[in-house]
Amino acid sequence: MSIRPDVDRRDDEGLMVGRLTGKVHMLRKVLIGLAVVVALFVVVVATRPAQFHIERSIEIATSPDRPFAQVNDFHAWAAWSPYDKLDPQVTRTFEGPTSGKGAVYGWKGNEKVGEGRMTIEKSTPSSEIGIKLEFTKPFAATNQATFTFAPSASGTKVTWAMDGENNFISKAFALFVDMDKMIGADFEKGLAAMKTVAESNTATTSTTSANEAARVNAHD
Repeated sequence: MSIRPDVDRRDDEGLMVGRLTGKVHMLRKVLIGLAVVVALFVVVVATRPAQFHIERSIEIATSPDRPFAQVNDFHAWAAWSPYDKLDPQVTRTFEGPTSGKGAVYGWKGNEKVGEGRMTIEKSTPSSEIGIKLEFTKPFAATNQATFTFAPSASGTKVTWAMDGENNFISKAFALFVDMDKMIGADFEKGLAAMKTVAESNTATTSTTSANEAARVNAHD
């Protein structure tokens, strides 16, 4: 009586068990490797700065009161803010005073501009404006924006800065995207537009004053 088939079957079963054990060991190694990578990523993210500061400046050939007025009144932001250009259909709401401390501007738009509100918390005439930024979409965050207006040889140095806290998601995002470069580029566009508006207003005022003076002299 032959027992070869039973031996072959046992050999096949042993081979299958061996292969399965090998796969289990390989899977275990892969999972351990992934766990190590995730752990390292978490450690790297956790060591990123807890706060961020982004700042850009520009020289504007006019007195500080001109650019100050463009920031102090939220109704004027549409003329220079780079974010207002991202969604022509954005819904805007205004609360509180027309301008200055206590003025509130809310917006709700597409995925590029999201949803949120700004509140002027500090307004020092022709010098400094502090704004609380509250984002609700696409993510929740609260930051602080500061505009300063300093007299300079060429007119006024305007500085637009933003400060805030970096949560875990923000820290992770910053590993792949240069936030200073990305947001700083928006600030630069906004400041350039503000410069155009402020200097244009200065030119218009100068022309009007000159015309008024000419009319007075003509009557004299």
